[in-house]
Amino acid sequence: MVDSSTRITGIGSALVDLLINETDGFLEALGKEKGGMTLVEHHDQEEILGRSTEKPVVVPGGAACNTIVGTAKLGGEARFIGMRGTDAYGDQYEAALRRFNVEPLFNVSTSTTGRVLSVITPDAQRSMFTHLGASVEMDPLKVLPELFTDTAIAVIEGYLLFNPDLMLASLKSAKAAGAKIALDLASFEVVEASRPILADIIADYVDILIANEDEAKAYTGFTDESAALKALSKNVDISVLKVGKRGSHVAANGRKIRIDPQKGKEAVDTTGAGDLWASGFLYGVAHGYSLEQSGKIGSACGYEVCQVVGAQVPDKAWDRIKQLL
Repeated sequence: MVDSSTRITGIGSALVDLLINETDGFLEALGKEKGGMTLVEHHDQEEILGRSTEKPVVVPGGAACNTIVGTAKLGGEARFIGMRGTDAYGDQYEAALRRFNVEPLFNVSTSTTGRVLSVITPDAQRSMFTHLGASVEMDPLKVLPELFTDTAIAVIEGYLLFNPDLMLASLKSAKAAGAKIALDLASFEVVEASRPILADIIADYVDILIANEDEAKAYTGFTDESAALKALSKNVDISVLKVGKRGSHVAANGRKIRIDPQKGKEAVDTTGAGDLWASGFLYGVAHGYSLEQSGKIGSACGYEVCQVVGAQVPDKAWDRIKQLL
């Protein structure tokens, strides 16, 4: 039976992840600052792949989709709204979501399905080169409140800020459907590019705001964790500051909560770490867990995804995470 009171619905870019392991020198030769995301064309991705001797690992991806898959793997009701191509990548993407017990609501384009090429350096950091493909063709006029029916929390992908009309349509429809809105700031490049509209969007629509250190600095101007968290808390019910290996901070109702990281092995790849942290945290919030416990679930999800290449956590790891529930 569907428990619509806890459903989490995500809207964002349907993107296939292509993952390669490379050196810092490889990244420097590309002129790319480590971390973050850069928009490129399809041929740019092919050129980068041509410079590498590594065969890419291919998995379903996209920030909001990673989060939604994680909530489904935890046993929650999950839905994803996006736009894909009619190519084999698009078919595989939708089929994978169904296997993961995610309800896919796709519009389909004759364009190619979007792809993200992630270059993973020896410190497990990933630097992303994104070709949005069909995902940019989502029509804001078709993003209606009924897509968010019976949704507790709507996860609005921060990358939609590159398309202000689509972002506003998503926010308005989710809010009209009665959902609480969670926004992850996605990357410092997104914050910098959307600065003219970001503060107003957060004040008018966002209930849960999530950022890492780089994103928080770009948005608030603060490097001090306490000051950044306080600034992130303005105009939202819950704010989250993720600080990597040091864990995370959550603020709500005047309280500041420190969430310790899960200890264990060193990270293999940080692809999807923030997305999966959000899976656990938002699952906990939607299901009535305390903020402390929700943060603990988020930390476990973030830790486990860092033990594999890509954002797909293996079933044995999900079994370990579910012990926290």
